Amino acid sequence: MFIKHATIERNTILLAVLTLVTVAIGGLVEIVPLFTIETTIERVQGMRPYSPLELAGRNIYIREGCYLCHSQQIRPLRDEVERYGHYSLAAESMYDHPFQWGSKRTGPDLARVGGKYSNEWHVAHLVDPRAVVPQSIMPPYAFLAQKPVDPSDIADHLKALRLVGVPYSDEMIASAKADFTAQAEPDADTDGVLARYPKAALGDFDGNPRVTEMDALVAYLQMLGRLVEFDRTQPGGLRQ
Repeated sequence: MFIKHATIERNTILLAVLTLVTVAIGGLVEIVPLFTIETTIERVQGMRPYSPLELAGRNIYIREGCYLCHSQQIRPLRDEVERYGHYSLAAESMYDHPFQWGSKRTGPDLARVGGKYSNEWHVAHLVDPRAVVPQSIMPPYAFLAQKPVDPSDIADHLKALRLVGVPYSDEMIASAKADFTAQAEPDADTDGVLARYPKAALGDFDGNPRVTEMDALVAYLQMLGRLVEFDRTQPGGLRQ
């Protein structure tokens, strides 16, 4: 056997061919099973696409580089779970383009920040971070409360995301502009918004009668980690 192995090692062409065959077999073993399942991501109850206002907020989050200091991925390690909550599931990022997992934490992980603080706290924190977290080194974002968001192209944004697999329905796209405005108006009829986007945060987030970038960003932050009921989660999916 060793004699044959030495022969292979001395023959460059034979070694290259056998290496290629070995790699091809290994690749097929890993790839072929993926074609026999619907998706590599286990679907969980509660996940939904972002509402139009949340989507606008996520765009602002990315534009301002928030992901450079805050990750959105809780690892399955004891210290992380005790500090931040249930470890992140792949399904929670299935509608993210791009995902915001990250690996650097200048600030805390935000995967479970939704519902942890009030809307007023988030606004105060964004206006003057040190007013609520004295040791914070985060820059202020008070200007967001003065910048209105134009929802004129939000339906087109939903259409574009549907092309890459996000399941926005025709109804969601047709109602996109109305849902965008209603989610940030305290007196609006939000039954349709909640029917299409359960657990969406509602209300005038920053006190400005216009829908501002602050409204959108807080709406996005308030839904992070709130969609999946983790007390019903177990390895392999959700209890039925």
